[in-house]
Amino acid sequence: MNNIALFGSTGSIGKSTLDVVASLEDFRVTAISGHRELRVLQEQAWRFRPRWVVATDKAVAKDFSWALPPGTELLIGAKYLEDVAQAPEVETVVSAIVGRAGLESTVAAVRAGKRVALANKESLVVGGEIVTREAKRSGAEIIPVDSEHSAIFQALQAGRREELLRIILTASGGPFRTLPDSELQNVTPEDAMRHPTWDMGMKVTLDSATLMNKALEIIEARWLFDLRQDEISVMIHPQSVVHSLVEFCDGSVIAQMSPPDMRLPIQYALTYPKRLPGGPAKRMDWTRDFALEFFAPDYSLPRYEALCLGLQVSHAGGTAGAVLNAANEVAVEAFCRGKLRFDEIVPFVRETFARQPFSAEPSLEELIAVDELVRRS
Repeated sequence: MNNIALFGSTGSIGKSTLDVVASLEDFRVTAISGHRELRVLQEQAWRFRPRWVVATDKAVAKDFSWALPPGTELLIGAKYLEDVAQAPEVETVVSAIVGRAGLESTVAAVRAGKRVALANKESLVVGGEIVTREAKRSGAEIIPVDSEHSAIFQALQAGRREELLRIILTASGGPFRTLPDSELQNVTPEDAMRHPTWDMGMKVTLDSATLMNKALEIIEARWLFDLRQDEISVMIHPQSVVHSLVEFCDGSVIAQMSPPDMRLPIQYALTYPKRLPGGPAKRMDWTRDFALEFFAPDYSLPRYEALCLGLQVSHAGGTAGAVLNAANEVAVEAFCRGKLRFDEIVPFVRETFARQPFSAEPSLEELIAVDELVRRS
């Protein structure tokens, strides 16, 4: 029995993970966590009967009327995520918390030598050097859950690392791919939430609309696969069927394809190196005609500025990722509150990034301090 700790179980990735676990034998949910969707968290507890339920928002959790199943222990406070991540009973940690909040528990799981099914890209954006170094030391496995990085992870198995020429991350382009630049200032949060192919949570969907999500994925790929800046490319692919590609030195290009459904990369991360039949993910329909399109981004255009920032930060390392991520989270929140226009999000991030000092080899504590400083400034 593979015991899973699922951090962020009430979010989009968390719910999809529970769908996958329910369809698999020999997997048990040992722990779940949520922030403010406590009613959903409690319903999940009754369905899966984990040993631990972690409610990370203390104020909200203390006012909630808890009624958990027998044998389930309630832990209130984000600090307990690290304890659960290191518990001997846990084999796999699914890191699905959105944003920088997932960093400490991801580091704890890696230091404890767990398999980490990583959906929290911010852990590598902010602390990529620390996370990957600790994984080498402990022997932890980091298996990507993001569809793009799962695709790369799978495609890389077709050749040796020294044969790699480049990876090509695909991006849907979001809901405003063909919208004129002059109209971007009128975009509302409701408009930005209408993703054309993916069903995701608010933060990831908004980041997809600005292409900042792809910038974060560029940085994540740099650390996951130990890549140079010139080994990372991006193509706009509106259908979201080819999740990413790998090009080898002989010109061969290996792509991973599937319908846009996060349950497939989640299942692969849990069962790797095996591929198991069945599962709840959608499948390709090879009885129907379909077309696939690819467009090269023009990095001189303002709408692709986020990609330029992602490449810059992936090359810089150090505290650069922490600054970029914190500035983006602040900007997204300001946009949702009506304090920032949609077309001002990426310029705000760029300007904030340019103002902050840089440290090349920060500790985890320094990265957290940088994150807090950016949010206060």
